[in-house]
Amino acid sequence: MIRNNRYLWLIILAMAACGSPAEHQEGRKDTVDSSIVRIQKEEAEWRAELDQHTFQVMREGATERAFTGEYWNNQEAGLYYCASCGLSLFSSDTKFDSGTGWPCFYEPVQSAFVLEQPDHSYGMIRTEITCARCDGHLGHVFNDGPAPTGLRYCINSASLSFEKEERKPDSDEVFR
Repeated sequence: MIRNNRYLWLIILAMAACGSPAEHQEGRKDTVDSSIVRIQKEEAEWRAELDQHTFQVMREGATERAFTGEYWNNQEAGLYYCASCGLSLFSSDTKFDSGTGWPCFYEPVQSAFVLEQPDHSYGMIRTEITCARCDGHLGHVFNDGPAPTGLRYCINSASLSFEKEERKPDSDEVFR
């Protein structure tokens, strides 16, 4: 019994020393911004609006298989929105290839648009991220991303919709 308690304390101390990804990003907000109009619906309403796969990911916390989602390898410029409520979440400017098979970003469009909470499922210690407007499950954030934030927002494609950025012609192209 004493030995098990020592392991428990070691785990607790290790968790405290590591901290959460939010603690590593100065100025991070983990509360809902008062300007965000929250969307709350009954399960039946979400089921009626979302396809089965998107419902499973966003409302039940499922994870799509790696390298299968629509946006994991998307190279187009544009914005990624919440598939449930349409809140803008990530820009292609912050997207990077993590090699994991999911779309990954080093920061959201606005930090207040993505909420973080501890996730201890499957025997792991992770930080789940959800949409600040509708509480839809997006994925997880990790501390192994690129500069400038060092964060990796690993997102399910099913949690996103994408709007391609319209390319404006260069001034030289206008006069050709």
